Amino acid sequence: QVQLVESGGGLVQAGGSLRLSCAASGRTFWTRGMGWFRQAPGKEREFVAAIRWSGGNANYADSVKGRFTISEDNAKNTVFLQMNSLKPEDTAVYYCAAGSSVSDSPGAYNYWGQGTQVTVSS
Repeated sequence: QVQLVESGGGLVQAGGSLRLSCAASGRTFWTRGMGWFRQAPGKEREFVAAIRWSGGNANYADSVKGRFTISEDNAKNTVFLQMNSLKPEDTAVYYCAAGSSVSDSPGAYNYWGQGTQVTVSS
């Protein structure tokens, strides 16, 4: 089993920044890819960004390219999502996920965190 705990969400004004963290514990050696997804009320869960442990290219949704940056600290089993130039449409619950590969599909991830709320006011 892998446990994921997100932190760093909150309320921010449009144009502001937040940094989300996802701490992984347990059998993390089973995982190869880490992803961030988000879900707004009444909408399906959508891909935000993903990265491979210990380097490798990061993937981003078009809606966040140039504004969000995913990074990882393999020594600390932690993944980060730096979110800049936030917009009201970024408001959602943000979930961290771990899987055997890097993918933009939720089905590729076996483990999920509990989510952290991000609210961007206009």
